[in-house]
Amino acid sequence: MRHHKYNTEYKFVKEPEDFNKYTDRSMLQYCLGATMYMPGTKDFTEAILEEKRAGLTSMTMCFEDACKEEDVPQAERNCIRMLDKINAELQEGRFDYKNLPLIVFRVRSVEQFKEFANMLKPEHIKLITGFNFPKFNAVNGARYFGYLKELNERFGEILYGMPILEDRRVAFKESRIQELIDIKRILDEYKELVLNVRVGATDFSACFGARRDINYTIYDIMTVRDILMDILNVFTRDNDYTVSGPVWEYFKINKSLKFDEELPEIDLKESLLKRTPLVNDAVDGLMRELILDKANGFIGKTIIHPTHIKYVNGMLAVTREEYEDAYQIMNTSGGVIKSSNGNKMNEIGPHRMWAERIVMRARAYGVIQNETEYLKLFR
Repeated sequence: MRHHKYNTEYKFVKEPEDFNKYTDRSMLQYCLGATMYMPGTKDFTEAILEEKRAGLTSMTMCFEDACKEEDVPQAERNCIRMLDKINAELQEGRFDYKNLPLIVFRVRSVEQFKEFANMLKPEHIKLITGFNFPKFNAVNGARYFGYLKELNERFGEILYGMPILEDRRVAFKESRIQELIDIKRILDEYKELVLNVRVGATDFSACFGARRDINYTIYDIMTVRDILMDILNVFTRDNDYTVSGPVWEYFKINKSLKFDEELPEIDLKESLLKRTPLVNDAVDGLMRELILDKANGFIGKTIIHPTHIKYVNGMLAVTREEYEDAYQIMNTSGGVIKSSNGNKMNEIGPHRMWAERIVMRARAYGVIQNETEYLKLFR
């Protein structure tokens, strides 16, 4: 897989790199990007084999919130058929493994995780990147990862786990910090199996009877913003884990819009933060939240509509100035130096972890000349 394949004409300063489930975890954790969620009952096989979703690199088949409990057996059978069909096409040479998106299954519970895993065959494992664990907490967390470790040992393969933090003990202030610390202890024990930490802002909002409007970002909902702040504080310190941003619930796409022809050369960030209308309220709201996701340290985002893919992955591309600053920091032993652009101070020690993240994002999403290029990349 490679990001931005929907726009083959775009010229990067530095091209994004190819990746698959076997890419080293230190890099792969930055590659998930826009992860599209869909019900496990949906037959998505042909969409994968015929690459119908331009730019899709990461997908989750859901057995939980997107699937009624009585439909779980049907969803499990559907997903096994999908894996069988993809495997058959690979074996017959009609499908190339490099075009296979990262496939993740969101299980419903530890028990359902075990039931579904018992349906898997050895030939399925190379197609699966891992599993999402919903309502992950300090009580069920060790059971999820303990069984995941068993699966890795059984198949002699790598299967990752991605906890979803959306539990009420994380939502409520009086229990939050201790709960997050206890969860981190579990993840630290199984660190090599943890690909990503995900957050369920919809569940958090529900705890307070809140829902963000199309004209607000999740950071405008103060109770949820407070939760996200603490999650980032606990899990992103020292670049321990990547944390993915919460889902954007709105979609309304003008498919005929051509950015390079219909929009002037603008500062995208400034325009969005000043609420200058660009596309429509749904897309503008998504991009505005992506700017804030990126500023706060989230990497990637859960999505529910394929038209969101290019915006999420596009906004993760690194500008040339960012990349040159990061490269300079990573290749200087210490002290303080003027940036290569001559407009800022690069302090080697304090800025090193920032630089590490920028370099990884550059490898995964590429380097573009400057922020005006985002519009051309979205085309």
